[in-house]
Amino acid sequence: MARSKDRAPAVFELRSASMTLVVVALKTTDMVAIERELTARFADTPEMFNHDPVVIDIAQAEGDPLALDYAALATLLRRFKMVPAAVRGGSPGQMAAAAEAGLGEAPDALPAAARASAPAPAVAEPAPVEAVAEPVAEPLPTVPVPLAAVATLIVDKPLRSGQQVYARGGDLVVLAVVNFGAEVIADGSIHVYAPLRGKAIAGAKGNTDARIFSTCMEPELISIAGIYRTTETPLPGEVIGKPAQIRLDGERLVFEPLS
Repeated sequence: MARSKDRAPAVFELRSASMTLVVVALKTTDMVAIERELTARFADTPEMFNHDPVVIDIAQAEGDPLALDYAALATLLRRFKMVPAAVRGGSPGQMAAAAEAGLGEAPDALPAAARASAPAPAVAEPAPVEAVAEPVAEPLPTVPVPLAAVATLIVDKPLRSGQQVYARGGDLVVLAVVNFGAEVIADGSIHVYAPLRGKAIAGAKGNTDARIFSTCMEPELISIAGIYRTTETPLPGEVIGKPAQIRLDGERLVFEPLS
C-alpha cells in the first residue's frame, strides 16, 4: 500500500539563521586598484582565507559605478580563496547587476542606534541571511546554533625562515623565536614570548581589536586588520628590541613599551 504523502519523512528543513560573515568593504570601484590592493595584502598569505563566504559592501565605494564588474570581482576574490555570496549598499542598478552575476542581496548594516547597543563583532559585521519558504500553517522554528569555542593555538618551537603558522579564528601564542622569513598569522591577537623577527599579521580577517605582543619586538613586517608597516619605516626607539605591544587606533598603528 502506498504511503500517505502526509506521513512521508521530511527530506530537508527551512530555518532562519544568523551568520557572521567577512565583509569586503570597497572604497573604490576601480578594479585595477582593487586587484592591486588585494595582491599587496594577501599574495604572501595564501592561507588567510579558506573559501570563506564574504559579503561585498559597496556603500562607500567612490568612482564610476559602471566600472565595477561583479563577475570579474567574484573571480578576483575567489583567487584569494574568498567566496562572494552577496552584495549590499548599492543602488538599484548596481544590485541588479550583482544579481545578474549570481550574487544575492545582503541586508544593510545595522543603523547607528542599533550598533551602539549591540556588542562589537569579533571579526566582521554580522550579515543575517534568512531562508524564505512558502507560507505554512505554523511558523518554522528558529533553532539557535551555539558558537563553537575557539582554542588558542600554542607553538613552542622556533619558527625558521619559510615557515608559516596561522591561528584561524583565534589567538596565537609562540613560546620561541620567530626568525626572519617566518610568518605568524592570527584572526585574533599574536603573543610571542621570545624575539619576533619575522612577519606578524594579527586580525587577519578584520578584527581591529587584535594586538601584537612580543618580549623582543623587532619584526620585518607587522599588520593588524590590514594596516601594516615594514622595516622600511623603523619602529620607535622605545620599543624596538624591547618588550612591547602594537595595537590600532583608528587606522594608525600604536607602539607601546611593556614594563
